[in-house]
Formats: sequence, C-alpha cells, structure tokens
Amino acid sequence: MNKSLTLWAPLALAVLVGCNGPTSDNPSDSSTGAELWPEHPTPLADPMAYEPEIDALLARMSIEEKVGQMIQPELRNVTPEDVKRYHLGSILNGGGSFPGGDKNATAQDWLTLADGFYEASMDDSDGFAAIPVVWATDAVHGHNNVKGATLFPHNIGLGATRNPDLIREIGTVTAREVAITGLDWNFAPTLAVARDDRWGRTYEAYAEDPEILYDYGKAMVEGLQGRANTDEFFGQGRVLATAKHYIADGGTEGGIDRGDAPFSEVELRDVHGPGYFGALDAGVQTVMASFSSWQGKKLHGHGYLMNEVLKQRMGFDGLIVGDWNGHEFVDGCRQDSCPEAVNAGLDIFMVPDQWRALHANTVAQVKSGEIAEERLNDAVRRILRVKFRAGMFEKGKPSDRHYAGRADLIGADEHRAVARQAVRESLVLLKNQNGLLPLNPTQHILVAGDGADNIGKQAGGWTLTWQGTGNENSDFPGATSIYDGIADAVTSAGGSVELDVNGDFSEKPDVAVVVFGEDPYAEMQGDRADVDYEPEADLELLKRLRDEGIPVVSVFLTGRPLWVNPEINASDAFVVAWLPGSEGVGVADVLVADAEGQPRHDFRGKLSFSWPARADQTPLNHGDGQATQFPYGYGLSYADEGNLEPLSEDSGLTESEAQTVLPLFENRPMEPWQWVLSDVTERARVVTGSGAKLPGIEIQSVDRLVQEDSRAVRWTGTGPAEVALRSPGRVDLSAYAGKAHLRVDVNVVEAPASAVTLGMRCGQDCVASADITEWLAGADANTWQTLSIDLSCLVEAGVDPSLVLSPFYMSTEGALQVKLYNVRLEMDYQGEGLCP
Repeated sequence: MNKSLTLWAPLALAVLVGCNGPTSDNPSDSSTGAELWPEHPTPLADPMAYEPEIDALLARMSIEEKVGQMIQPELRNVTPEDVKRYHLGSILNGGGSFPGGDKNATAQDWLTLADGFYEASMDDSDGFAAIPVVWATDAVHGHNNVKGATLFPHNIGLGATRNPDLIREIGTVTAREVAITGLDWNFAPTLAVARDDRWGRTYEAYAEDPEILYDYGKAMVEGLQGRANTDEFFGQGRVLATAKHYIADGGTEGGIDRGDAPFSEVELRDVHGPGYFGALDAGVQTVMASFSSWQGKKLHGHGYLMNEVLKQRMGFDGLIVGDWNGHEFVDGCRQDSCPEAVNAGLDIFMVPDQWRALHANTVAQVKSGEIAEERLNDAVRRILRVKFRAGMFEKGKPSDRHYAGRADLIGADEHRAVARQAVRESLVLLKNQNGLLPLNPTQHILVAGDGADNIGKQAGGWTLTWQGTGNENSDFPGATSIYDGIADAVTSAGGSVELDVNGDFSEKPDVAVVVFGEDPYAEMQGDRADVDYEPEADLELLKRLRDEGIPVVSVFLTGRPLWVNPEINASDAFVVAWLPGSEGVGVADVLVADAEGQPRHDFRGKLSFSWPARADQTPLNHGDGQATQFPYGYGLSYADEGNLEPLSEDSGLTESEAQTVLPLFENRPMEPWQWVLSDVTERARVVTGSGAKLPGIEIQSVDRLVQEDSRAVRWTGTGPAEVALRSPGRVDLSAYAGKAHLRVDVNVVEAPASAVTLGMRCGQDCVASADITEWLAGADANTWQTLSIDLSCLVEAGVDPSLVLSPFYMSTEGALQVKLYNVRLEMDYQGEGLCP
C-alpha cells in the first residue's frame, strides 16, 4: 500500500531514532534495495497539470536546445548572448559573485541583469522555443550575496531554536528578498545531518541527530516555495527551493568534505533521509546531488540513489541539479564530458566555466546513443515541469514581478525582526555562575574580544564572499554587531559601555563581556583535524580580566561544538551564540536585563549537537554511549542552577614540536596567513575575495582538484610585482629550520620573461630567496610539478625563522603566468631543494 510521508515520518522517526541512536525496523543493517525507502506520492493535487504544454515544447526542440536546458554556467562566465545562442536553461552565481563583479551591486543592478538573461531566453526571433531561464543563488542564511540583506543565524543556530514555525518564516523572508533582485531559485535548505564536527560544513547542518530534520526540511521548503495546493505555492515573492546535498554529505568518514560515507543503507535512510522526506512532503521541486560518495560511489553518478530510490521509489518528479563541477569526479568523467552522470539521473550540470565544451560533448553523446534520447527527454521534461510549476512562463520578466526592485524591503525592519528573534532563540547558555546573567544595565560594562564589533565574523562563511572573509562592518548597512546591541541596551537604561578589543579600559568595569570564536570559513576550507579551540590570546584575555577581579561573560562565536573547557573555566558565564548573522542586537536582548533588573528575554536554545569533553572526542553523537561535556538537548534558562564545578583541562591531544607537514596554503590561506599582492603602484593589497588585481599583477581562485583550491597568478610585465603569503604579526617557524623544505605545486601557464625569485622574509633586512627562473622555464607547460626550496638555505642566507612575516613570496618584473597549489613546509622530503 502506498503510504504518504505525512503519516510515515512521525511514527518512523520515533521508532528509528531512539535513545540508543539509529536502529532499524528491518531485520538487518545490511538490508538493501529501494523497497527499504518510504514511498512518497507527490503532495501536489494535479501533478500532470502541465504535461500537454511540456509535450508540445519537447516536440519542437532540437537536441541542442534540450542540452542547453541541462547546462548551468556561473555568472562570471556567461552573458545574455550566451543564453540566447546556447538556449541555456539556468545560471548560478557562486559565493562572492556579483553583477559586474561589484560587491556593492544594488538590488537594481541584480534586477537589470536578471532582465537581460530573461529577455535573451525569451527571444524566439531565431525560430527556436522561448523558454525562460532561471537564475539560482546560494541564499543559505538570507540573501547573503547581496549587500544590506537580512542575514539569519546559520543552520546550526537555527537547530538550537527547536522552532519549525520560525524556520518557515525565515524561508518566507529569504524568498522575498531573493525575489526582489529578480532571482528565481535558491540552493537551500541544506539538510545534512553532521556526524563529525571536524567537517567544514557542520554549521550548515541543523543537527547531528535526525530528530528535527523532517519538520525543518518541510518548514523551510514551505517558507521558500509556499505551501503546496494553496495560493502561496509559487505565489508572490516565492522561489524554488533545493533539498541538498543528496545524500549523507554530513556522514563522511573523518568529517572530510566531499569524502565517503561507508555505512549501511539502513543508516543512510534513518539518519540522513528524514530531512529529504520532509522536503518532499512539502513539494520541493529541486534536489542537489552531493559531492560526496556513499560506499565508494560518487553521488553525481549514483543511478541507484538518484533514479531507483529518489525518482522511482519516493516519487520525486522534479529535477536533480549537480553541484559545482561535481560531475567531474564520477569515474570516467571530466568537467567537459560526463554522460555517466546524465545516465545515472542527473538532470542539470552545474558547470561554472567549461560549459561550452560540455554542451558540445553532451550533444554529440546524445547523437551517438551514448546518452539515450529517452533519458535526455526525461531530464528536459523535469526541467520544464519545474519551470511551469514555478510560474516561470506566466511571471514575465523579473522587473515586472510583484516585489521586483523593492530595495526598501532588502533588510527591512520586519525582516530583521524575524532574524533578531532567531538570534534570541538560538543562544545556548552553558554556564551562569552565581546568576551573573542577566546583566544589570545600570553598570559600567566592558565589551572586548575580536568578535565584539565584527559583523563579518559573527555572520560566518557564505556572507558576501564564499568564505565570508574580507568583509568590514561598512559592508553590512543596517546590521548590528553584538557590541551595538549591548551598548544600546545599557546606555538606554542609564549604564555605560566601553569597547576595547584587547580588553583594556579607562575605568574598571563592573563586568566584562568578551566575544570571540572561529573566523569565517566555508566548505572544505573549514575541515580540521580535531575539535580543539586553539587561539591562546582569547584565553589569556579571559584569565587577565578574571585575575583583575572582573566578572567575565564569554560569548562564543562558532560553527560547531569545540573543546573550550579552559575558556569556560575562565568565565563566570558562557554563552554559545553560534554564527548569528546580521542582527547582533539579538544577543543583548537575552544577556542584558531591563531597567528593573528582570530578563527581557530568557534563554531558549538547546544544543542540537553534543558538546565534547575532550578535543580528540570526535565523532561524538547523541545516543552513541560517549560521555559528553554537555549533552544533546542541553541548555540552561534563567530559572536553572547555572553553577559549574571546574572542568577538566586535559584536551586528550598529544602535542608535538612540529607537524610533519605544515600547510601554509591548503585550499585557502591557513591562519594567520593571507594572500597579498604588491607592485610599484601600491604598497600592498590583501586578497579578500576570489580575486584581486593591481596594474602589475593579478590573482584569481581556480579549481585543480576541488572548488577554488588553487590560485592563478599573472604578472603583466609592467614592472616589479609580487604575490606573497603574509601574516599581520610574526610567526615562529624555528621548529622547521634545518629540517624542512618549502614546497609548492606549480603549473606554468606562461614561461617567465625575466628573472623570478621565490623566498621567505621576516623584515626588510631579514629576507632570502632562490632564483627559480630556470626551473620555471624548464617545466612542462600546463602540467603540475612540485618546486622545493631548502629551508636551511634560506636561514643561512639571512631569514630568522622565529620572526617570519612571509613564509612564501614570488616576485618578477616580467610577464609570467602560473597556478599555485598546496604551499607547505614539509619535514620528511628527502630530495634536494633549490638554494639561494
């Protein structure tokens, strides 16, 4: 008997997810087969409503047009003219990609370009079919690519609220702000169940346990698309939602982004399925395939899970879109050719740059029979079906739609009020010694820490730029920092506030609020080896204030549970604020009392992730039998006893003097390093986004193995110019002196026109370099090779390894083009390195 998930989900989750973790209603965890999965009839009352129109369009479309619908290029690599010529069905903008490459692009700029793409797709003067293009974006915590947008807490914070109704409202606000800019499709919600907190995308997960995922998946899709079978469904201000990343992206072994999830199909269903079940029950129209693998097979090429399970067994009749060049990792595939993914059930290729070649190759593969025309037609039918259901054929051009261009609603007060509520409800109180909180607002309060007045840090990754780095408070008009909120609450009640990042003060405060935590990151660039919170300066600040007799409230900004026992011990109160987004004022709403000393809002947040008792304690999940520091579901309120005995400060980690390999640039610049460009026109420019340019040199993020893991650097030949990894302060690398080599993978695109040096420096008279001109000239063009510099030679030539400011720089005055990957200090390299 067919059974709707509306009936299946609550009962099944109660059975499958109990106090002992995921179990099964099947006799064996080794059970396999699509029949394990729940049947899921579409919730739409008339799913066949548009099939006659789809039949008519398919009948008149050429193979080239059909393949065009399956190709999704990235904004930086496509024009309206391309949309018309290739009959492209969709485009996307990646994180940090804007109209005209302008981070300050206005809502009108986005809308104007959206009109251009739409009009190109509807131009049928060449006799081909007019099919509206759709523009997709990763609005994963609000419309986070648009300056001034409302930014909500990342999913990990929303999981702590336990409030599906709030999630639905967040989806509604997000959809409205996306619609204002003329976009049609949101790559959200992420429905990962993060099982290993070392994963760099942990903050994109609502929880480590599937308990809330069904309700959250359903609620967010309903917020974005509107409730199915009502006037809301793709009504005014609604956009397409995407359930991602299908499936088990949060279950990879070791928490490795894009890695392998090796467990049973029963666990796949019971732990990682419920969010998708909820999304399907809400009528989600698109699903994104995961970069990761299940049992060794890449999801982009997994015909069983895409076709047999999702489309056939569960009845999904929408489209499956790929992730950023994810198809190239399928066995036998390249970026520009992957019939295996199409045959496995992928309907749209997300192919940022090599889309023209992929289009040509896919057309040829259809004509040769390598891709069956029946499969092509099925993919295009699904794409057209989604466009019809979303109203794309009736809405007209983006600027003619209901909310189009309403810049006054981007970051509107009523939208920010929803985000502010989400911040309040997401805060988790771990400690409140002697009832220090709520704070008396008539006191003199010191606000300290590098997160206190830093909206970019509190917003995290996927904020204006992909990694969320390079932002300043001025990039967030209308937003409030945590300090802003505290200052307003305290001064309006007659108290006083002093802000100092380093914790210095002119008048001894009655209490200090210290805001600190993780710096922004995204995806694999946030993967880590353990869950130790490492920065020592924050702990030193807490201890110094405590030693001066000042009560300390810690506000911890983080995208995952981290081992912070020393920091908790050094604090009188400890609050986990996650990554709250643009409305830092919501933190003060809970921390600061009213003028009468009564809480204005109580703590409501409950951990949706287990908190580790040691830094080596991962994976750690609800029901796995491990002793936690704070269990899943923990969270104090003001009515609770908040005192804690001192916590163990044994991290469980074994310290060593030096790592075998110390990464300096591994997919991203590792802390504290930053890419910096310099030439004769300007002293230095820090690279804060995916690219930067000076007259003499430019740098751009490019892909080698994964998204933006390498940097392409071009010297124009107009004079001396340099690219370097630099730190704002000195770094002690003396443990590597005489034992390591400085190594970098290099791909020579254009051989050097003049001498090139590569070296290390610790100041103007503390520098050494090797001439690498001959090595570059002799390297095979467009081939990756590894260049090694003997660090002992650099030390002998004048570098003080205990005072390093730049462990890697590369300089020339002539023309040169190279790609750089994986800059590191390597201890065990036995070969010879270049010397000055």
